[in-house]
Amino acid sequence: MEKVVKVEEEMLKMKSVLSNLKRNKSNARDKGIGESQHSSFLSPKSIPLLSPLANSVVSRCSKILQVPTEELQHQFDTELPGTVKELLTYARSFLEFCSYQTIHLLSTSPDFLSDKEFRRLTYDMMLAWEAPSVESETLDKESPSCSNQEVEDEDGWSLFYSSSTTTAVQVDDKKTVGREAFARIAPVCAAVADIITVHNLFDALTSSSDYQLHFLVYEKYIRSLDKIIKAAKYALAPAIGNLQLSEGEIVIDVDGIVPTQPVLQHIGISAWPGRLTLTNYALYFETGVGLYDKAVRYDLAMDMKQVIKPELTGPLGARLFDKAVMYKSTSIEEPVYLEFPQFKGNSRRDYWLDICLEILHAHRFIRKNNLKEIQKSEILAKAILGIFRYHAVREAFNFFSSHYKTLLAFNLAESLPGGDKILETLSSRLALLNVGAGIANAKRQPTLSPRKQQPTLSPVSLLTLSRLGFVLQKEANLDGESVVIGDICVGETNPLELAVKQSVLDTGTAEAAQATVDQVKVDGIDTNVAVMKELLFPVIELVSRLQRLASWEDPYKSTVFLVMTGYTIIRGWTRYILPTIFVFVAILMLWCRHFNKGRPLEAFKVTPPPNRNAVEQLLTLQDAITQFEALIQAGNIILLKIRALLFAVLPQATDKVVLLLVFIAAAFAFVPLKYLVLLVFLEAFTREMPYRKESSNRWVRRVKEWWIRIPAAPVQLIKVDEKKKKK
Repeated sequence: MEKVVKVEEEMLKMKSVLSNLKRNKSNARDKGIGESQHSSFLSPKSIPLLSPLANSVVSRCSKILQVPTEELQHQFDTELPGTVKELLTYARSFLEFCSYQTIHLLSTSPDFLSDKEFRRLTYDMMLAWEAPSVESETLDKESPSCSNQEVEDEDGWSLFYSSSTTTAVQVDDKKTVGREAFARIAPVCAAVADIITVHNLFDALTSSSDYQLHFLVYEKYIRSLDKIIKAAKYALAPAIGNLQLSEGEIVIDVDGIVPTQPVLQHIGISAWPGRLTLTNYALYFETGVGLYDKAVRYDLAMDMKQVIKPELTGPLGARLFDKAVMYKSTSIEEPVYLEFPQFKGNSRRDYWLDICLEILHAHRFIRKNNLKEIQKSEILAKAILGIFRYHAVREAFNFFSSHYKTLLAFNLAESLPGGDKILETLSSRLALLNVGAGIANAKRQPTLSPRKQQPTLSPVSLLTLSRLGFVLQKEANLDGESVVIGDICVGETNPLELAVKQSVLDTGTAEAAQATVDQVKVDGIDTNVAVMKELLFPVIELVSRLQRLASWEDPYKSTVFLVMTGYTIIRGWTRYILPTIFVFVAILMLWCRHFNKGRPLEAFKVTPPPNRNAVEQLLTLQDAITQFEALIQAGNIILLKIRALLFAVLPQATDKVVLLLVFIAAAFAFVPLKYLVLLVFLEAFTREMPYRKESSNRWVRRVKEWWIRIPAAPVQLIKVDEKKKKK
């Protein structure tokens, strides 16, 4: 709890610092920058504690923020708490302080992803984060190469590099970025990464480079992301023609536009090609090729018990191809199957399954936590940006997500061990969202002490999506000049990061366990039965020994068992049997844990049955199905005879059952339970006893004869009228 309070105080202080920077920038713009201050921007002073690369990043941040490096350092020393200014972490915390402000400022531009200098600067921030101080720089003797590249803005000087390029440190291709640096810098820009999925994004980008991120890969990812976002904004606009979208509903993706790659909708045995559109509230399917009919809407927002899962489909309803997504809800009579034909594999289907589930899970989270207005829009914006990132990585690197490696936040939370804790933490963070009041307070009282302000956060995903040109909530007060306070804090790890890290640690154990499960799976009914028999051998052996005792093959052993069990029942010790078994198993497990520590578990050896050809396997399967059918029939006959007794189809038999039930009720009412248990045990165990075996067999035969004479209740099968079904 103290950690949460500390993080909230850190956010408030960051908010005050950013407000001061905004005010300084505004004053400089209104009054004009003096010649000496302008010179300080163009030739910022280096900070001795920082490495050359870190000084280069800080100097570029200084120019973008239009604040001298000395002033940035002064604000860092005076405004932020002492916990982030310790000697060992001072350089890294100061680098984060400058980088976060710069990224927030650059993200206000609607086309910042297209700027190659933004990509270069953010990558250099990650490199500098790994070696922020002089001490850390000396560990790496590789000297960065300088670039003569200049990008001039309207004022004639580079926004990121000085004209002399003396402070612009360009690293060579041998420099790479690690996981932690990427996780601390990339999520600051909500469009680039999300704090929940940032580690999976890093793994997707670096899977082929020994989990080290090269600049060319990072740049390719940002370019692809920019392309996907622009396509969703402009290229998909014609797809809205036949759709009647509600306010705040935006198109995320469309498939089936190309005639050679249609989407097929299967309902029953009928199928139609058409165009499929996903928005942040529903799926729309328009029948046709080129010219489309009115769209059919499949809702994802309302609570209609929706089920979305992969399914097999094919011509005339045949289950042949694993390339479809099934949608089922209470609003439609029968399930709808959306098939994504593909020559090889089913990646196209898997992509649409993932993004549909992401929107569905996002709305379930909204309903569960009763989120409204800004909070609801923030969750939808987070889901939409996650889909854009997933699409970008998929297009650029042919990425295929696995169970625990998805790039979609809400799908990941549903599958991760402890994912519910991530969602709980996210819900508590959403409670701090207060756009209007928070911005107003920041503008009216930018120097107010953080302890006197109500902790607030900005809807970072919603602001980012709005600046990219997507409007989710028109009435929201999303001021482009407002102070943005996100989840990433300077020198601190917020609760959401902690929850994600803990889930990632648990995921490693879950993946290792799942790998062992995949290894021990065997094919064939006979083989699986053989494995099960070997695993249940102790239980089978115990049951067989009890059967031998009950058969009185050895009268001495059976008599001893009968006396001991009867005495146990009379004394009332039966209630200790189950606890004794549990304690015995616990002691056995502790013994194995102590003596087998560090030694691998030996493989369980099973002798498989002889191999059978395909015809023999089919005959075995047919025989098993026949036996199962006979078992079901026998069960139905028993139930129908009980029904006949219940409704007195045979009055004489019903009278006997009534007398038996009255006798049993009186016994339970007046006789202690332990004596009833003893009586049942004696009757069952001594049935094969030599002295009463003949009488027991005679009694069992009379019961069977009585049961055979009881008729079964009638059953009538009613066929469904096909004409009414079609209507």
